[in-house]
Amino acid sequence: MPSITIDVRQQYPKEIEIRILDSMHAALATAFGLGSKSRNARLVVHEPHRFNCPPGLDKPECYTQVSIECIPGRTLDAKRALYQAIVNNLQEFGIPPDHVLIAVREIEAENWGIRGGQAACDVL
Repeated sequence: MPSITIDVRQQYPKEIEIRILDSMHAALATAFGLGSKSRNARLVVHEPHRFNCPPGLDKPECYTQVSIECIPGRTLDAKRALYQAIVNNLQEFGIPPDHVLIAVREIEAENWGIRGGQAACDVL
């Protein structure tokens, strides 16, 4: 059920965009033990002048931010595994590991509306 947003500074071909989204799901599935139905991700392409990145990057066009919103409860080791899996998976697309920023935001289950407008704490 986590929600992923991937912000990038360049347009990729459609096939690559699909593979990037799939790679994010694969990282989450492995690190957090999710099933195939837990797919909630979006890829947002920004014009470079609208998406700042740290100075001095070798390939600033490859700078990528990954934001993950999820219900609390994953261990630090699971998060570490997630970070490594994301960085490793993005290397396939030419994105250097030091060009990736990952943020996990833990949101209490009562603050998620799912399955037709129910509070996640009532369903999960």
